[in-house]
Amino acid sequence: MGGRSRHKPLLENLLITDIAAEGKAIARHEGMVVFVSQCVPGDVVDVQVIRKRKRFMEGYPVKFHAYSPDREKPFCDHFGVCGGCKWQHLPYREQLRFKQQQVVDALERIGKAEVKLIMPIVASDSQKFYRNKLEYTFSHSRWLTSAEIQSGESMLERRALGFHIPGKFDKVLDIITCYLQPEPSNQIRNFVKQYALENNLEFFDLVQQKGFLRTLLIRNNAAGEVMVVFSFFKRDHELMENLLNAVSNNFPQIASLMYVINPKANDTLNDLNVELFRGQDHLVEKMEDLEFRISPKSFFQTNTRQAYRLYCIAREFAGLTGKEIVYDLYTGTGTIALFLARSCRKVVGLEFVSEAVEDAKANAQLNGISNSQFLAGDIRELLTSELMDQHGHPDVIITDPPRTGMHADVIQAIIETRPDRIVYVSCNPATQARDIQLLSEHYKLAKSQPVDMFPYTHHVENVALLEALPWGS
Repeated sequence: MGGRSRHKPLLENLLITDIAAEGKAIARHEGMVVFVSQCVPGDVVDVQVIRKRKRFMEGYPVKFHAYSPDREKPFCDHFGVCGGCKWQHLPYREQLRFKQQQVVDALERIGKAEVKLIMPIVASDSQKFYRNKLEYTFSHSRWLTSAEIQSGESMLERRALGFHIPGKFDKVLDIITCYLQPEPSNQIRNFVKQYALENNLEFFDLVQQKGFLRTLLIRNNAAGEVMVVFSFFKRDHELMENLLNAVSNNFPQIASLMYVINPKANDTLNDLNVELFRGQDHLVEKMEDLEFRISPKSFFQTNTRQAYRLYCIAREFAGLTGKEIVYDLYTGTGTIALFLARSCRKVVGLEFVSEAVEDAKANAQLNGISNSQFLAGDIRELLTSELMDQHGHPDVIITDPPRTGMHADVIQAIIETRPDRIVYVSCNPATQARDIQLLSEHYKLAKSQPVDMFPYTHHVENVALLEALPWGS
């Protein structure tokens, strides 16, 4: 072993053997696990350690002695810097294999489930250009890559429109081409940046909190319509109107052009008034015979095609005959609830974010769905016997919690409620498995279906069906 210091050594000739649950590669050194970025199993590398703990180390590769036969050449020039699409160097078949294993490991080790109940992962038909939403940040001083710094060249133009560097709120990488969202996303972003440079518009200073241009949000739907939302730090009618007119005139696909004035210290829009400049104030996404209104503040799954598959699996797992009362916990804007509504007697959606509940109600009305109720509040406080006295006892519970999983009080309330089936949709197999284990005295895992929503990332969704055990078992 060579070393630069006793605390942060350089580990030489490490063989990468596996992929960790969070996407980093794994090697071993003197019995200790080493997590390494930008590597795939089969690589042999020298690793510079940047963090050392009792049981593991973290580092990055500084030299490759051998490349894995499974390694692919990343297709994006920003790979390894922007922080997104971290698995571009891994063939898609291998990505799916590791995601499947992530679900299996979590359910088997934490949830104590049988592996045979876990079905093969549902792949994404599109591995590129699958997102329907991206948000870019303006910065007056862009992030310089290591190659740029080492070149010694003078970087006169530092203004950027792109993505935050992971873990660095004030650092933004200028993006030329992104492979996540279909065109005209790149065209719009590059046009906006060029217009801003030519007209000397102020890019935001994230440290000093001053400037004019803050963020650019681009949404699209399956029909090819586009929503663009600008965030300005301050109101300047002439500058805003000239920019918005230029964008509108150059991109007829934009069906909704909006803006917001945001003088706050953060970029969130939820507490701000979004103003319409041209077009309509929403897009419409269709799934089967349902329509969903998507506003600038709406939450909607960012991979529309895979979201449809996910909802179909949830509906199948729910086993509805038309007679059931369904409770949808963490319902968001009610997409799963409304997707199930016509297959059951009644659906009740519970959600913490009140704005999302209003979107759910609007979508129910838009689709003429009258057998749905949506309530806002803490799930722990909503899921009570009083609620069931009013709306009926649930035969099926759908739950789609955040990455942290369900609160212990919610799990206890579900146990006391005793629905026949629970359909658990999760973006974090580890917390899902933990919750399944907590429910295991009363429910058994009947089957599980992983779904790949985000190709070239380590993230994986999983749908689990839990069935009630007989009383006294």
